[in-house]
Amino acid sequence: MIKCEHIFKSFEGREVLKDISVEFETGKTNLIIGRSGSGKTVLLKTLVGLHRPDSGSISYDDVCFSGLGFSERKAIRRDIGMIFQGGALLDSSTVVENVKLPLDLFTDRSEREKLERVRFCLNRVRLENAEHLYPSELSGGMIKRVAIARAIVMNPRYLFCDEPNSGLDPQTSVVIDNLIHDITREYNITTIINTHDMNSVMEIGEKIVYIHEGRKWWEGSKDNILQADNAELNDFVFASAMAKRAKGSIVK
Repeated sequence: MIKCEHIFKSFEGREVLKDISVEFETGKTNLIIGRSGSGKTVLLKTLVGLHRPDSGSISYDDVCFSGLGFSERKAIRRDIGMIFQGGALLDSSTVVENVKLPLDLFTDRSEREKLERVRFCLNRVRLENAEHLYPSELSGGMIKRVAIARAIVMNPRYLFCDEPNSGLDPQTSVVIDNLIHDITREYNITTIINTHDMNSVMEIGEKIVYIHEGRKWWEGSKDNILQADNAELNDFVFASAMAKRAKGSIVK
C-alpha cells in the first residue's frame, strides 16, 4: 500500500497539489485521472519521489518515504518499477540489454542468472522471440511490453505507469491494460497508473482517483464512476468519451 496524507506542492508560487490524501491499494490497479494541467502527473512524480512535497507525508507500507534522505531511499527504490510514457528504451541496446539494465545496475547476480530472469520476464509479456531486436525494429505495443518486462525484472513491490497506452491503437491498449492488471494481481503489486484513457478506466479501474484543479475531487471504482454525483467528473468522462468517438470517426 502507498498512502499520502495532506500533500501540498507548489512551483514558483503556484499551488499545483492542494491537500491530497489517498490510499493506493496493494494487488489492485489504482488509476489517477484528470484533465491536462489538473496535477495528476505532478502527483505521480511526487509519489515516486521525483518531486518532494512541500508538506504532508507519503508512506510505502509502514515506511515514511517522504521523510527519508536521498541515500536512505535506495532500498525502497529497488522495490519500484516504472513504465514511462514513451517506453524510454535505450535505442542502441537490444531488448535483452534494455530489460537486463536494472539487474546490471542494482544486483551482483551472475550473467547467467540475469539472463534467466530477463528471459522469464520476456516470456511473461510474450516477447520471447524478440530478444535480439533493437527498439527501432519494434512496434509501439512491443516497446510498451519491453518496458513492462524491464519494470518487473527486479520483482518490484510497487509499479508506476505514466500514460502506458499513449500512442497505441485501441486494440493494443487493451492488451497492455490487461497485461498490467494481470501482473499486478499475479505478483500482488501496488500499481498506480496515470492515464486519461477512459477505456483503461472502464477495463481495469479497480480504484480511481479523479484530480481536479490540484485537489482529489472523487474516488471510487469503474463500477460506480458512471453513476457518480459529481459534475466535474461527469464533464470529464463525457468529454473523454466524445473525444474518443471523434478520434475513431477520423480514423475511419
